Amino acid sequence: MVNPQIRIGAVSYLNTRPLIFGLRERLAGLGTLSLNLPSRLADDLAAGSLDVALIPSVEYFRGLDRGYRIISDAAITCRGPVWSVRLLSRVPIPEIRTLALDVGSRTSAALVQVLLRRAHGISPRTVPLEMEQLPEAAAADAVLLIGDRAMHPPAGVYREIIDLGDWWYRLTGLPFVFAMWVARADVDCGLLEPILSGARDEGLRHLRQISEFEAGPHGLTVDDLLRYFKHHLQFTLGPDQLSGLNAYHAGVIEAGLLAAPTRVGPA
Repeated sequence: MVNPQIRIGAVSYLNTRPLIFGLRERLAGLGTLSLNLPSRLADDLAAGSLDVALIPSVEYFRGLDRGYRIISDAAITCRGPVWSVRLLSRVPIPEIRTLALDVGSRTSAALVQVLLRRAHGISPRTVPLEMEQLPEAAAADAVLLIGDRAMHPPAGVYREIIDLGDWWYRLTGLPFVFAMWVARADVDCGLLEPILSGARDEGLRHLRQISEFEAGPHGLTVDDLLRYFKHHLQFTLGPDQLSGLNAYHAGVIEAGLLAAPTRVGPA
């Protein structure tokens, strides 16, 4: 049986809404659900403050040698433009020398560095972009933005705006995996896997309801949000997505951003 005190964390961004639709109700008597930023979830999972979390893929790589395992086929992925992860540059991309990285997601921060290295052979100096900091105020040639604020970049500031999901797909021909449900080695997940996939399936059946609830507060139209959920994102971790995950893993290691772990893939 699943530990009734199991502590589960999920990303607080819009892109998780189809994965956590009705999840609290499904977890009744089994555990609790909390929402936070991706990087903070990863830190809490590593520290043992969470048992299971929807964490960025680069954080999964970092935890492989500690026994991290993927426990569900529910995930956040894309095959082409993702809309909510963008590189905004004041200069032509090959001329980027300084890059401000949104602190909200380490996976996207690593992804943009992998792409710049592969496509242009450059490794810009990086500086942090805090959540409360205006992107246009960053003292850098380019800025990585993720989540809700990447959807509405300021007009007239940047020379190039590139969607990282689209850039990855054009370079590799593979989907990109942003986040997946991961458990620590010592956690008995029991019946949790069907609960997570069931919540995902229910969320996909209620995309309009989710969009109608979330659109206004995020400055989007219902049609915008429906298009985001239906056409920009995918929520299943299949063989193609695992191939993309492995390719990203290799790219992160090649870029010197991570030491090689022992394995990649579901438990």
